[in-house]
Amino acid sequence: MMKYGLIGKDINYSFSRKYFENKFKNESIKATYKNFDLSNIQDFKKLLKQEKGLSGLNVTTPYKVEIIPFLDQLDPQAEKIGAVNTIQFRNGKLIGHNTDGFGFVKSIFTLIENHHEKALILGTGGASKAITNGLKSMSIEITSVSRNPNQDQLAYSDITKEIIEDHLLIVNCTPVGTHPNENECPDIPYKYLTNKHFLYDLVYNPPMTKFLALGNQKGAKITNGSKMLAFQAEQAWNIWNE
Repeated sequence: MMKYGLIGKDINYSFSRKYFENKFKNESIKATYKNFDLSNIQDFKKLLKQEKGLSGLNVTTPYKVEIIPFLDQLDPQAEKIGAVNTIQFRNGKLIGHNTDGFGFVKSIFTLIENHHEKALILGTGGASKAITNGLKSMSIEITSVSRNPNQDQLAYSDITKEIIEDHLLIVNCTPVGTHPNENECPDIPYKYLTNKHFLYDLVYNPPMTKFLALGNQKGAKITNGSKMLAFQAEQAWNIWNE
């Protein structure tokens, strides 16, 4: 029986296990999928010793970047993005892939309108790297926002009315607003949103985050990350079974 799983921290809420368990059941696939909650990325080596015969792993917050030194190689896309969310076990080697960008682009492609030329990316972690790469492939101009910005990024306190008006696509790549912290949202001036804005939240639990609800109140187009996750999960499955 094939063995798959997810590594991350505080991942009981995770989409992946439920998705793959349903897939295995519906498609009569003889496989298991398990959450591996690691308090520290250094525990990854211990996991590999304990769990023999793994066929593939997904990687989620906060280890999409930290996992890289533990892998034997990266596929070109993961190397370009600088983050990994899928590990392929092939010929005794661990190969890092990134399917987040694929899933994101596929989920947003039919929703983007011509006036969505500039995007604010909230957060600078592993997920945001894939989203940034995906949007650049669609010729969308990116501005990143961070709690600890470098010289090329904005702080949340830097976001003015003009910046909101100039960036009609806003993507939340942070975990802010995830269950059970449903009353939280990224600290941006929502009062300047309009019906020309498009808010995309990678958070999918709850389906309507406070970030999306505040956008909805202003008539903005909104969507959560559930379709992205389904697309990236299927791409991971394809990689594991190449």
